[in-house]
Amino acid sequence: MAASRPMDGAVRAPMAALTTSVVMVDRDGDPGSMPVRSSVPAALRTAPFTVAEANRLGVTRRQLRGAAYCRLGSGLYRWVGLIESPQLWLSAVARRLPAGAGFSGMTAAWLHGLDVTPCDPIEVTIPELIGTRRRAGASVSRAALSSEEIVVRRGLPTTSELRTVVDLAARSPLTEGVVAADMFLHAGRVSMADLRAYVAEHPGAKGIARLRRAAELAEPKAESAMETRLRMLLVLAGLPRPEVQVSVHDDRGSFLGRPDLLYRVQGLAIEFDGGNHRDRMVEDNRRQNGLIGAGFRLLRFTAADIYRSPHAVAMQVLHSLAIA
Repeated sequence: MAASRPMDGAVRAPMAALTTSVVMVDRDGDPGSMPVRSSVPAALRTAPFTVAEANRLGVTRRQLRGAAYCRLGSGLYRWVGLIESPQLWLSAVARRLPAGAGFSGMTAAWLHGLDVTPCDPIEVTIPELIGTRRRAGASVSRAALSSEEIVVRRGLPTTSELRTVVDLAARSPLTEGVVAADMFLHAGRVSMADLRAYVAEHPGAKGIARLRRAAELAEPKAESAMETRLRMLLVLAGLPRPEVQVSVHDDRGSFLGRPDLLYRVQGLAIEFDGGNHRDRMVEDNRRQNGLIGAGFRLLRFTAADIYRSPHAVAMQVLHSLAIA
């Protein structure tokens, strides 16, 4: 085999000419077509957009099928570099909402700033006489919504704070309705007076009996959803209603602690141990020692106790109250 040698100038020149004369041909064999552009218009990099909006900026349907874009739903796309988030998905769904509709339920609670999951599912309420119950990517309810019951949160149409807690508190099961009421009350988004007034002004509304019961059981001092679930487990088991987040002091007035739930007369304090218990173990132990030193008995429960062994939890509390 002859030894290879570098191309001299006479050979390189024709090769360069050949390279520069290559014509881009698309998959349909049209030599006049342009390759898919890799650049994405700045206006399409910040939020979901429709095909029509992309077309106005010079982006074709064929380009939308390329690697630079991601399809979100019928006729709706996003730039592939746009990080997925609840805000992104809600913005996409909002593009297809009719006038007078708004995000509702847990989705609305998240938009109002509460620590809940907003997209499992995405919840939407549309006025009764508008559109259909079907919306891609959303769970749709129909209900009458006044203009005062739709507000803008995070740039999106949302049921108002009061309407949101009313809808959630009227749901089944009762415990989850109380959880929602507690969250809104604790965050100061609504007041007990607001809930009582709504119940009084809407005596025949759908779900009003459950809403009335949820309002009666709500506790603005509750600091977490699991704390509320623990309290409701005891109440629905027929045990006395405990006090919530009460500061306990010794005979000299020194602060001992603030247990989640308290049966003061029986000397029983109850705590929910959440996922951050390990991080605050020193503080929790100090509080526990103070309460026990003052003569209180202390029971601690976890989410696993509440979800997997609710009867055992109720029985253990009942036994502790009985021996007081």
